[in-house]
Amino acid sequence: MKPIATITSPGVPLLRDNIDTDTIIPSREMTSTGRTGLADGLFAPWRYTDAATRVRDPAFALNQRDAIGTRLLLAGKNFGCGSSREHAVWALAEFGIEAIIAPSFAPIFKGNCLRNGLLPVELPEEVVRGLAWQMVEIDLDPQTVSAGSERWHFDIDPEAKTMLAEGLDAIDLTLKQKPAILQWLANDRCTRPWAYLEKPT
Repeated sequence: MKPIATITSPGVPLLRDNIDTDTIIPSREMTSTGRTGLADGLFAPWRYTDAATRVRDPAFALNQRDAIGTRLLLAGKNFGCGSSREHAVWALAEFGIEAIIAPSFAPIFKGNCLRNGLLPVELPEEVVRGLAWQMVEIDLDPQTVSAGSERWHFDIDPEAKTMLAEGLDAIDLTLKQKPAILQWLANDRCTRPWAYLEKPT
């Protein structure tokens, strides 16, 4: 995965609460189990006036001129609720979204974001709304969001921050502990876990 340091992008507003994963990527748009080929179906119920012929709705935020090349989506509360499918995150990432700022996220969706290189940032609702169409900079190391002369701090789990900063998935993160794992495996008590019960001879 691509490491994240800073993300600079206009904030495209999709400020609706409880946007679920079936809206982000409807099941009919998932024609494979892979991570690619999903971007075209992203927000298909809203992005197209006719999803079958792919006629775009010019009023939808991601279809507007100022949204071209955006890396940042602004959303409402409980973004990503519904099913636990990772396809929703994969579709957003393939479209080019690298971060989402919202007042809150569905917990499973948030976890899927962190494991797949997409940064979920939680800020107060009034702040999120105020970022609409502004040029926004997210800096992962100090955990800040800036727009104009204003700056806000966001929280992130240290382990998740490491994964995003270094472009690691969960397996890569585990392998960072390889020396300690190998040492543990080499320990006699690992190969014979009952050894501590044995009496000295």
